[in-house]
Amino acid sequence: MHRTGELYGHFETLEQQKDSAALGMWIFLVTEVLFFGGLFLTYTINRHAFSVAFGAASNTLDLKLGGGNTVVLILSSLTMAMAVWSAQVGKKQWVSIFLIATLGLGTIFLGVKVIEYKQKFDHHLIPGSSFDMRYHSEHPGPNDDPKEIAAEKEELEKAFAVDPDINAHAQLYFSLYFGMTGLHALHMIVGAGLLLWLIKGSFAGRYTPQYNTPVEIVGLYWHFVDIVWIYLFPLLYLIDRHQ
Repeated sequence: MHRTGELYGHFETLEQQKDSAALGMWIFLVTEVLFFGGLFLTYTINRHAFSVAFGAASNTLDLKLGGGNTVVLILSSLTMAMAVWSAQVGKKQWVSIFLIATLGLGTIFLGVKVIEYKQKFDHHLIPGSSFDMRYHSEHPGPNDDPKEIAAEKEELEKAFAVDPDINAHAQLYFSLYFGMTGLHALHMIVGAGLLLWLIKGSFAGRYTPQYNTPVEIVGLYWHFVDIVWIYLFPLLYLIDRHQ
């Protein structure tokens, strides 16, 4: 394909090329909305059917880690927006700085998710034969607060009194939890790869006020991934938070 500078042969101007790229990304994001929408619908149906189990399972999540990760992603959206602005006004050095900051925040988010996943593994909250909602309260760790363990045990006993099959129903919640957050994490990893590609281009001084399409398009993708988490956080972490 013929290419003149950053302009590909089948486009007449860089502006036309940018508009086409933006349209393509928006179409892609619409398909992503439909993809995540199916998971959200599945979650909604099962939460309505097994509200007690979903509430009890949600309360086992670490609200501090989830809330902290939410702040991290909001900050990453800010740094990504600043990277786009820097490219548009020709501040080449700041493009690199803000892209690196965005990548760093994304890496922090993924690292925290690894910690959370390990917690679920240690507490026997991975769907399967060893799944047990009572395991953590009956086998507390040395750093666990006795008052919090006692409160967790009391909440679980109340939940089991209402729903004796809570172990089976809570596995539906954690299946959705790992499916939805895992898919989101996969999108974050793809985004991190795109950021590395942008950072390489920014070091070469590729992005100017006349040509900054890649930064804007990846910015759209990154903001979408952040917005998905803004929905996931309350749906997964804030059910029945009354303690």
